Amino acid sequence: MPTLLELRHLRTLAVLMDAPSLSAAAERLHLTQSALSHQLKLLEGVYELELLERRTQPVRLTPAGLRLAQLGLQVMDAVQAAERDLANMAGGSAGPLRIAVECHTCFDWLMPAMDAFRPHWPEVELDIVSGFHADPVGLVVSDRAELAITSEVDDSSGIEFVPLFQYPMVAVMANDHRLTARTHLTPKDFAGETLIHYPVPDSLLDIMRVLAPAGVNPTRRTSELTVAILQLVASRRGIAVLPSWSVQPYVERGYVSTRPVGKRSLMSRLHAAHKAGLSQRPYVRAFVETLRDTSFQLLPGLVRL
Repeated sequence: MPTLLELRHLRTLAVLMDAPSLSAAAERLHLTQSALSHQLKLLEGVYELELLERRTQPVRLTPAGLRLAQLGLQVMDAVQAAERDLANMAGGSAGPLRIAVECHTCFDWLMPAMDAFRPHWPEVELDIVSGFHADPVGLVVSDRAELAITSEVDDSSGIEFVPLFQYPMVAVMANDHRLTARTHLTPKDFAGETLIHYPVPDSLLDIMRVLAPAGVNPTRRTSELTVAILQLVASRRGIAVLPSWSVQPYVERGYVSTRPVGKRSLMSRLHAAHKAGLSQRPYVRAFVETLRDTSFQLLPGLVRL
């Protein structure tokens, strides 16, 4: 019997089961909110039933929407299992996947992504290259890693850069710091302050993209650990600029305060980098997609690239 139902419709409804809002579901699905609404209206027109209770917060599916969402979960599980079987047939379901990272806060979402990936691809030897790496792409080039998580995109021969997401960087300060009176910070606000950051080159500090052109170079202090940086900030030893997701739990507990950097907010971005030939392996494509999906599910404020 013909049907207008497609995999994308079922996936949309499955995501809506636990999404806090339509906009959050759209981000996770890599859609605009209008495209998501169009999908729902199309299905509601076909079945002449409402699928979503739009006046509730968080969003809630109607019994009809829930029935299709449950079907979506079943179908997506079956599709993933079938794709893994096909990858087995093609000989592309097994192999090493060593991951190198350049960001200290990547583990907040990298570990859950690895946990989500392993049950579906148990033959893949998933591992993290230990330590922080200022040049993770260099490890890929030299065959010491298969995948790098990096903010830098260059023209390295034979390296493919796959966009993951972009996210806001926020200035972090003590709750009683004078700069909490500002709606956002400008370069001159950093002059005379101590900037606390990870021990990395300035080329890897997003805030220097703002400060350097303005001729601002504040006093520095470094620490390897995010929690140590936040302790120094809370003790009024200086201010920091960190990914919004890494400090959100501390803001919610009233430990520190944050402000945007610039009126439009300073944004950073991350890519997955691997050798071009590796994209032909199904498990590599699946892992990159899992990285992206898990990140949009767990981290606030992400924007699609």
